[in-house]
Amino acid sequence: MLTRFFKPAFLACLSVLAISVSVTAHAEATSADSSTLTIIGYHEITDKKGALIPQYAITSQQFEQQITWLKKNGFNFITVDQLLKAHEGKYRLPAKSVMITVDDGYQSFYQHAYPIVKAQKVPVVLAVVGKWLEPKENQKVQFGDEVIPRSEILSWHELKEMQDSGFVEIGSHSFDLHHGIVGNPQGSSQPAATTRLYDSKTKTYESDRAYATRIYSDLKKNNEILKAHGIRSPRVMVWPYGRYNMQTVDIAKKTGMPITITLDDGANNVKQSLGHLNRILIENSTTPNDLLADIRTRSMGLNDNNRPQKVMHVDLDYIYDKDPVQQEKNLGLLLDRIIAMKVNTVYLQAFSDPDADGSADMVYFPNRYIPMRADLFNRVAWQIQSRTQVTRLYAWMPLFAWDLPKNNPVSRRVVVTQQAKASDHLNMGYRRLTPYSAEARKVIKGIYEDLGKSSTFNGILFHDDTTLSDYEDASPEALAAYKKAGLSTDLDAVRKNDAQLQKWTAFKTKTIDDFAMQMAAELRRYQPYLVTARNLYAQVALNPYSENWYAQSLEESLKHYDFTAIMAMPYMEQAPDKEKFYADIVNRVKKYPNGLKKTVFELQALNWRTSQPVPSEEMAQTIKSLYSQGAMHIAYYPDDPFKNHPDPAVLREVFDLQPNRLIP
Repeated sequence: MLTRFFKPAFLACLSVLAISVSVTAHAEATSADSSTLTIIGYHEITDKKGALIPQYAITSQQFEQQITWLKKNGFNFITVDQLLKAHEGKYRLPAKSVMITVDDGYQSFYQHAYPIVKAQKVPVVLAVVGKWLEPKENQKVQFGDEVIPRSEILSWHELKEMQDSGFVEIGSHSFDLHHGIVGNPQGSSQPAATTRLYDSKTKTYESDRAYATRIYSDLKKNNEILKAHGIRSPRVMVWPYGRYNMQTVDIAKKTGMPITITLDDGANNVKQSLGHLNRILIENSTTPNDLLADIRTRSMGLNDNNRPQKVMHVDLDYIYDKDPVQQEKNLGLLLDRIIAMKVNTVYLQAFSDPDADGSADMVYFPNRYIPMRADLFNRVAWQIQSRTQVTRLYAWMPLFAWDLPKNNPVSRRVVVTQQAKASDHLNMGYRRLTPYSAEARKVIKGIYEDLGKSSTFNGILFHDDTTLSDYEDASPEALAAYKKAGLSTDLDAVRKNDAQLQKWTAFKTKTIDDFAMQMAAELRRYQPYLVTARNLYAQVALNPYSENWYAQSLEESLKHYDFTAIMAMPYMEQAPDKEKFYADIVNRVKKYPNGLKKTVFELQALNWRTSQPVPSEEMAQTIKSLYSQGAMHIAYYPDDPFKNHPDPAVLREVFDLQPNRLIP
């Protein structure tokens, strides 16, 4: 079942910042930048009992109180016309600009909110669902899983009256996208605007063309039905459930709606874009202090780096089973563990590595280039996001370690390792496609594109294959790239000259990071608010010279990625003193601006050298120690749902030491 309001996981509840902030402090913190806009979103404003959406229903008294409070504290309400002119550079928004939106088009708005809007002279964008307006007065409306009387929805006369008042601009909330559609073979109901419809009869997904046609037709139909009843064609699109992608944004523009509004977090700079404006969602428990706190965090530019992440790193290979019934049981076990562990972030494997060689032989999503072991990532990702407390789900993916089918000629475009002594750094143990092959890059881009359009997630974790050793890459394509960049192609000589070695390392590091950013950009076409993370070897954080061994740089990683997940695994590194091992990494990270806010310390739950689990109590003590040293974000890997390791009762207690709210 699709939840009534599926919010992007990054959006925290308004009450999550349980802090009291004075108006004076807010005035000092709020930027006077005239291009900054706060959007506040309402749903049901009613004084009657039995609200349609209780969690998001407020009384007319609450609504009036919040409007009055905003005015009293210097906020300036703006219209759609002013917003469009400000974007064009023809109008300067006043300081502390705010726009009010109301979704769905309930009749209670006319009865309880509209009088306040007129009395307070406050402009409002009212986004309506065309299909809910179509029925006659005595008919019923299909409202999610319920059927409600047509009288619960605004009449055409009421809409026209409010529009003509000049205070209410009618926006689009789609014609018929405010519901769920089947999004995978398991039958999950997912937001219609961003989901590729799955046909259980043909066992196929909606094509790119069919998807684009469906969205375009829906938005166009809603505009037409409004115009047919004397309503101005909408200039604002408010996405149902806050779900959108860049394709839907482009379609909205084509249908005359340059402004589209989401439920993403963060401030809005109207000079940059109107294509996906973020807003604060009002709930029935929202107080003026809650609202103030949320506005303040946005004005301060706080983001996910400021919210402690408690990360479970999940192998989807553990959940997969040939028997669909057993697979669902495995999924249920995982969900129970996530809830019991009280983590707020999950790194979820999107590829399959059954031979455990580190390279992807298969994936868990439909794509054009590599076998699909099972169509499972979509199902598991959606269940985690809709049934647990997790607020951020990352797709865990290789960047180069793709073991393509042998009949694909690109499978031979691989990283080449030079011959060297056994004691030297050879390769990293993965069969990887070379990043210097245009053909290989095209295939990898296609795999990422197919992942992006197939599922809902909001982060990408690049696997630890994002590396090239000091004996890699000697492929013909790589040598040609070095020559073009003015680097020596005599790699033996390069390794003997520190200056040349560092230039070569910097070139390879940039190649890796640039390509990772390109893949993130590809994903953002489908997951616009995507954040990035990458695995980093501990030696890179412990020994700066080791950057030459891995073509990884802690400094560059902190610059390029939202998060750097350092594999702080002393058993794997055979560290003689575990406490010193962790302390040395923390101290290195502290040397960089916002280093601790951008670093995830990923612990090992299994000693792979002995095949023995690391005791839960030891892991908990390590987490406590890291927290005491200033660490904000902690992950562990692997999670074993079948052996119940690590023990949720032990780790949950220590994870509770860090809040789930944003920390300035």
